[in-house]
Amino acid sequence: MTVHAIIGGTGLTELPGLTLHEAVPMQTPYGPPSADVLRGAYAGREVLFLARHGHPHRIPPHQVNYRANLWALKEAGAQAIIAVNAVGGIHSAMGAGHLCVPHQLIDYTYGRDHTFFEGDIEHVTHVDFSFPYDESLRQRLIAGLAAEGYLFSSHGVYGCTQGPRLETVAEIARMGRDGCDIVGMTGMPEALLARELDLPYACLALVVNPAAGKTTDIITMAQIEAALSEGIVKTRAVLARALTG
Repeated sequence: MTVHAIIGGTGLTELPGLTLHEAVPMQTPYGPPSADVLRGAYAGREVLFLARHGHPHRIPPHQVNYRANLWALKEAGAQAIIAVNAVGGIHSAMGAGHLCVPHQLIDYTYGRDHTFFEGDIEHVTHVDFSFPYDESLRQRLIAGLAAEGYLFSSHGVYGCTQGPRLETVAEIARMGRDGCDIVGMTGMPEALLARELDLPYACLALVVNPAAGKTTDIITMAQIEAALSEGIVKTRAVLARALTG
């Protein structure tokens, strides 16, 4: 049976319902990961869990050691990865509380360590990244959302920005013209590193706020935290469905 790893983002620094077997401190050639890898059972399945931003939430998106995180999960025995991401909504359908399983992404980040293939390597490796998310794993998430009866989108383009600041109105307008439906800060290079390690990877994105210019209100952390509190309950239910489906 496939061992799935769950990478928890903002609002999911721990996984309630996880029967913890052990917390594994990991060291990697790229330094320490964001937190110990938790090994346990969730929804009756063996899982690994890693808090992307640490527990408690302390690491901003541009300083996450993505290479260490993915390497640690692979070394701990992960065979597939489900990433949970809090995002802003660009498309009109992506209101607060909406769930999306993106099928494509656009990378706007810079200066991040984004590949394992550098330094003293035997040969240059180019991985195919035409379709950044594993389709089989995406379909498991989609089936879980449908089974729970939640409002969701089975497709979407994730635009990944540098952070930690939120975007300007003009930047979001540009991203909309580029075809982005949602905006987040942690989708890359995580997805690419998983591909380089040959780990199937899919994203369950929770919209926690309308992106800049998509509302007349100022975006506040209070609004984001309220959306997270409600949405993470749904997210956990979908994860359980996807693991057992």
